[in-house]
This record gives sequence, structure tokens and C-alpha cells, in this order.
Amino acid sequence: MKKVNFLLFILVTICTFNIINSQSIAKSLGMYVFPSNDQDQATQDADESACYKWAIQQTGYDPLNPPEIVADQVDSSPDGAAVRGAAVGAAGGAAIGAIAGDAGDGAAIGAIVGGVRGRRAKRSQDAQQQEANNQAAKAKSQELENDYKKAFSVCMEGKGYTIK
Repeated sequence: MKKVNFLLFILVTICTFNIINSQSIAKSLGMYVFPSNDQDQATQDADESACYKWAIQQTGYDPLNPPEIVADQVDSSPDGAAVRGAAVGAAGGAAIGAIAGDAGDGAAIGAIVGGVRGRRAKRSQDAQQQEANNQAAKAKSQELENDYKKAFSVCMEGKGYTIK
């Protein structure tokens, strides 16, 4: 089992380095690098590799293996919104029913309508909150990537490259 795990580790490492070598790290990040001091391609590749590792150490973020940022899940279990809606609806229905001559029927109809409105309002609020949570997770992921890009850029600029 240990032999299989070791071989799998070696294979993944080789594949990762092949990906890195087949396309420049900066290009895979959507960045452009210009060798300001007439560095050759081999030097630039070595510098990018060193800066890739340094930026990971500084930020804790690896763009080739980004962490999965999961949005908090909204509690969509019943919370009494339907009951509160039914109570409000029953009160309103009883008032209208009293005017019309049958407070009991008015209260029953009002309770049903109020309960349905309460459940719909809860679902709508849950959906809005979940969307906000999803957006926050996406923003956090983008923030981590941007921090990594800043660290990578600083390193490359320190080695004599112009990077945008």
C-alpha cells in the first residue's frame, strides 16, 4: 500500500511539473512577463518556478491546487414563519369575516392564506441569504487568488521582470 501511495505521489508530482513546464506559470495566471534585464527563457522559467513556490509560502494559496471555498448553507428548516403568518392571517380574516357576518370562516381562510404567505416569505429569505453566502465564498476565493498574484508579481519584479 505504501508503495502504491509513493508511486501515485511521484506521478502527480511529475504531471504537475509537466503542466508548469508546458505553459509558463505567469501565463496560466493570466499575467504577462517581460524580461527587463534580457533574461533568457530558461532563466525566466527558473525564476517563475522560484516565485511560484515563494508566493505559495507567503500566501498559503496554490493556484494549481486552490482550496475549495464552500458557502455556508442556510438553515431552510421550518422556523414558525407559517404559524406566525397563519396567526396574522386568522386575525385579519376574523375581522373581515365579522364585517361579512361569519368571523369563523374568515379566520380559517385568513389562517390558510397567512400560512402560505409565511412559508413563501421564508423560502424567499432563505434563497436570498444562500445567494449572499455563495457570493461571499466566491469573493473570498477571488481574494485569495489576487493575494497570490500580488506575491508572485512582487517576486518577479524583484528578479528584474516587468509583469502585468
